[in-house]
Amino acid sequence: MSAILSADDLNDFISPGVACIKPVETLPAAPQQPKESELEYEVVLDGQHSSVSAGAPAEISLTDCLACSGCVTSAEAVLVSLQSHNELLNVLDQAPALQIRRHEEDGSVKVEGLENPDSKLFVASVSPQTRASLAAAAGGGVSKRDAGRMITQLLSGRNGLRAGGKWNNSFTWVADTNAARAACLVLGAEEVVGNKVAKPILTSSCPGWVCYAEKTHPYVLPHISKIKSPQALMGTLLKTTLSRTLGISPDRIWHLAVMPCFDKKLEASREELTDSVWNGNGQPGRGVRDVDCVITSKEILMLTESRGIDFFSISKEPIPISSRVPFPDSGVREFIFPAHQSDRLDPAASTSGGNLYYTLQYVTSQHPGSRIKTTPGRNVDVAEFSVISSSGDVLFRAARYYGFRNIQNLVRKLKPARPSRMPGARAVGATRKATGKPSGLEYDYVEVMACPGGCTNGGGQIKVDDPLIVERKGTGFQPGPQEQKQWLAEVDEAYFSADESESESSESTTKMRGERGDLVGNISPSYIQDNLAHWSSVTGIDLDKLVSTSYREVISDVGKSKMNDTERVVQLASKIGGGW
Repeated sequence: MSAILSADDLNDFISPGVACIKPVETLPAAPQQPKESELEYEVVLDGQHSSVSAGAPAEISLTDCLACSGCVTSAEAVLVSLQSHNELLNVLDQAPALQIRRHEEDGSVKVEGLENPDSKLFVASVSPQTRASLAAAAGGGVSKRDAGRMITQLLSGRNGLRAGGKWNNSFTWVADTNAARAACLVLGAEEVVGNKVAKPILTSSCPGWVCYAEKTHPYVLPHISKIKSPQALMGTLLKTTLSRTLGISPDRIWHLAVMPCFDKKLEASREELTDSVWNGNGQPGRGVRDVDCVITSKEILMLTESRGIDFFSISKEPIPISSRVPFPDSGVREFIFPAHQSDRLDPAASTSGGNLYYTLQYVTSQHPGSRIKTTPGRNVDVAEFSVISSSGDVLFRAARYYGFRNIQNLVRKLKPARPSRMPGARAVGATRKATGKPSGLEYDYVEVMACPGGCTNGGGQIKVDDPLIVERKGTGFQPGPQEQKQWLAEVDEAYFSADESESESSESTTKMRGERGDLVGNISPSYIQDNLAHWSSVTGIDLDKLVSTSYREVISDVGKSKMNDTERVVQLASKIGGGW
C-alpha cells in the first residue's frame, strides 16, 4: 500500500498540535532492558527540531498516517496491508472457484466444488466514483457506463482475469453500488425525519471522518448516522443473500469492493461489519467480514498490469447474457441488477453519493409548497441549506463540510462545555449569543466528507500526475495544481454525465418506480422499502441488523505504554499470530 501512496497524494493536511510519536516495537533485550526513550521516534515537520535523540532511521509509511489523523493501530495496519491487488491475485490462485449450476428441470441452484475447503465464490461491487475516474483516464469519449463495463469485463469476462492465473478464476457477479446507494439515501432521510439520532445528524459514509471522530472526538459519536455506507450495505446484501439462498457458509463467499478511497480498506476491517452482527448475537465481533478486500481506482490499473492486460483496450460491451450466471434470488437480482437503470446523477447533488441533497428533497416532499435555500460558506467545501415553508418559516437546516480543515471547525462547535471548578462560574468553553442562550450548531443534518471536493477526489483515485496519465497526455505535458483542478473537473463531468442511449432506459426506470406516486429525486422510498423487506424475508434477519451499524471510542496508547517484558511479549505474539 505504501508503494501506492505518497506524500504528494495528501492535499488536505492538518498541522499536528503535538509531535506524533510512533513506538518501534521490539522484543525486550536480555539482560538489559531498553529505556522507553529508545523505543520512540519523533516525527517532526520540516524546519522543526527533534526533542528525541537520533537513532536508526524509522520507516513510517502512510499506512500509519491515514486521513483519520489518528494513530493507526498495528492490527489495522496489518489488515489494510492485506487488502491489495496482490492479495486479490493470491486469493484467486488459491484454489478453483466455486461454480453455480442451475438445473433446467426445476430451476434449483447447486454449488459445485464445496469439497475443496479453499474454494470460494467470488463477487464484486464497484463505486460510481471509480468508474468516473477510469472513464476520465481512458478519455476519447469513454463514459462512466463504458468504464463500468470494462471493469466487469476485467473481473468476469473471457479475456480478463480468467485468461490467466493458476485456476483461471473470475468473479461470478459484479454489481454496481448504485442500488445500495439508493437504499442508504432513503434510509438516511427516514432516519432524519424520524428523529432517531441526536441532532445534528452527521453522515457516516466517509470512513476517514468516522475514524477521525472515534479516535479524537468521541463526543460526536451520538450524532453520527447509524445507517451503513453503500460499500458496507452492499457487502451485507451480497453475503447474507448468497449464504442463505445457496446454503453455504459466509466464509466461502469472497467479496471485493472497488472504491475511490484508501480508508475504505479500514472500513472493511471493522468488527461492526461482520457476520457476528447479522449471523450471531447482533454485537460486533471477530467474524466473517462483509467486505473481504478493497482496492482503489489506482489499483485497478496495477491489477491489469500484473496480469499483462491493457485496461484501456478492454471491451466496452456488456457480458453476453448467455455467459451470465443467474443470481439465486430473483427479487434481489432485480434490485441489484435492474434491467433498466439510469446512470445520470443530478449535478446539484455532491460527488459523494448525494446524502444531503436527497435528504433536502425528502424533507421538501413532506411539506408541499416548501423550497430549498442555499447559502455559500467561507469556501467551496462549506455551504448551508434551509428548507423554507410557503409562509417563510425555516423547517429544516442542513450544511455541507468537506475537508479536515472545515471538519475541525464543525467538531469544535459540537464540543460540550466543561463544568467550571469555580462556584457560580460559567461552564468552560460555553459561549453565549446576544439572547443569552448557549451558541452551537443549529443544523438538523450535516454531510461530512474527509476529502476536499468529495469522493471523486478520493485518495485512491487516479491523479493527473500519475505516470500513466502523463504518458497519455503526450509529450510536453507538465502536471501542476491547475492541471489537477482541470483533471478533477473531467472526473466530475464523467461522474454526473450519462450516455445518450440511457434516456429511454431512464424513462423506463422513472415510469416503473414513479407509478407508486412517491418519487423523490428519481428514487421511490416505497420501492426501496419493499426491496429491503424482501431482503429481510429471504434471509430471515431483522432489517435493523442488516442496515445499521455502530461506533465506539478508540483510545490510542501510542507513547503511553508502560508494559513490562511479559506483557510486551504477549502483545507482540498476538499481533504476529493474528489477522484480527
